[in-house]
Amino acid sequence: MSVSAATSLVTSTLNASSDFSRRSVNYHPNIWGDRFIQYIEEPMEENEIITRKIQVLKEEVRKMLVLVDAKTTVPIREANLIDSIQHLGLYHHFEHEIGEVLQHIHNDYVENGKITLNEDLHALALVFRLLRQQGYRISPDVFKKFKNEQGNFSETLVGDVEGMLSLYEASHLRIHGEEILDDALAFTASNLEFITTKLSPSLATKVNHSLKRPFHKNLPRLVAAHYIATYEEDPSHDETLLLLAKLDFNLLQKLYQREAGVASMWWKDLNFATELPFARDRIIEVYFWTLGVYYEPQYSLGRRLLTKVIYMASVIDDVYDVYGTFEELQLFTEAIDRWDISCIDFLPEYMKICYKALLDVYKEIEQEMVKEGRAFSVDYAINEMKRLVQAYFAEAKWYNSSYTPTLEEYMSVAQISSGYRMVTATAFVGMGSVAKEKAFQWLTNDPKIMNALTKITRLMDDIVSNELEQERGHVASAIECYMRQHHVTKQEATEELCRQVASAWKDINQECLDSTEIPKPLITVIVNLTRVMEVLYKDGDGYTHSQGSTKNDIASLLLNPWPLQESAFHL
Repeated sequence: MSVSAATSLVTSTLNASSDFSRRSVNYHPNIWGDRFIQYIEEPMEENEIITRKIQVLKEEVRKMLVLVDAKTTVPIREANLIDSIQHLGLYHHFEHEIGEVLQHIHNDYVENGKITLNEDLHALALVFRLLRQQGYRISPDVFKKFKNEQGNFSETLVGDVEGMLSLYEASHLRIHGEEILDDALAFTASNLEFITTKLSPSLATKVNHSLKRPFHKNLPRLVAAHYIATYEEDPSHDETLLLLAKLDFNLLQKLYQREAGVASMWWKDLNFATELPFARDRIIEVYFWTLGVYYEPQYSLGRRLLTKVIYMASVIDDVYDVYGTFEELQLFTEAIDRWDISCIDFLPEYMKICYKALLDVYKEIEQEMVKEGRAFSVDYAINEMKRLVQAYFAEAKWYNSSYTPTLEEYMSVAQISSGYRMVTATAFVGMGSVAKEKAFQWLTNDPKIMNALTKITRLMDDIVSNELEQERGHVASAIECYMRQHHVTKQEATEELCRQVASAWKDINQECLDSTEIPKPLITVIVNLTRVMEVLYKDGDGYTHSQGSTKNDIASLLLNPWPLQESAFHL
């Protein structure tokens, strides 16, 4: 349909009062308002003092990691130190040193992919997890010795809470064909859950937190926010590490507050809350999302751009899912495909506001990329946004015709409409020279890890959002598609989709070991995007309904600094 023909159709439809066909949802209002705008102009003097102190402490920690004499290295001592550094949120400061230590452990204590250390369950599971995280192909056969004659994990392990917790955490890095890790996850999860009531309050809290958010599936900054308090209570904690973690956390928090303030100012100037009241008003939640993608200071520009793009995608999603009539959506889809400001003349008033804002965001992205000499990346990002909107419209057509596709047909569209291909491409745009054109070409070819990411995203979203979306009127979700195709109950369909999510996680873990086509930081972004889904959608739609755990998570990262004594700032 041409723009002029679509315009004529929409005009006649609007004249016939098409509001009758609009859906509506009572989303809760923005819970943050413009409170973060105050941080934009905060003085920097204290930050400079903290930065100097951090540099001093980093050198002290670096000495702990440097292998002066390889013969005196104790693998479990080094592994525990690395584990603490990771949990305290300090990995980005010592990535090189940690890589060297783990390479040394691998060279000396791994033969043919098998760990040769003669240690207890905790030590072996920890070393296994650290090496797997680093990308080494380590066999899980080392855990066979903890099984009994019947091939089950020995019940005597139940008394070793630390060992079981380490094995539980390690089992989340499983790949296909590793039945021993499948068994380990089932065994440790059920037993840890059973014994929590018999543990001390502090240990029970630690176990429950891991059961809810295992390390491999949690966001690094949330891990740090939780672990710093736990580490401080441990009598054996290292004072230098603890102080560095607190100072670094507070310094990064000040950066995040300023970035959240800038995003809030942009959001306030858009005035979408008034102009487009049907859309979810979640700018700080979106910024929290981008923090999950990459938290490191060098990606500040990336977070700024990605926040705007995800926010615009969220609004457009609500245009297609909630407010727009089918005729209007035809117009908007064609306008996005043409990507030309002249198309604005043919759009309804509310769509004009959204369309102009979208083009303005990408104009800003283009200006930034021209400065970096990476203008090529913008075309890839725009193409993925076009693809996303086309998927939104494909779903609108299904809904408009009351069509329920097969699961396979649904997923071919819904994995794109999940938005994560577009988000990944945009995240790459903000990563500087590490994201060369080859990486965008790789992404365009729908690699296995991206297929796994978008599958997890779509299925987790559908599982927790299904009931509310069907009540208001929505295209059939993966649950309805599977139920109708296989003639099963909702519970059976949900259980099958959860199995598919678990299988897709194995694909991601596998690709982290196999992928050499693009740099590791880009793979990490994809893993982090999957972690965001685990945090926001594991127990409900924590983005749309952000007043519970999401609000607490945001407060822990953006509002609650660690208290420090004045002496902490002395050099």
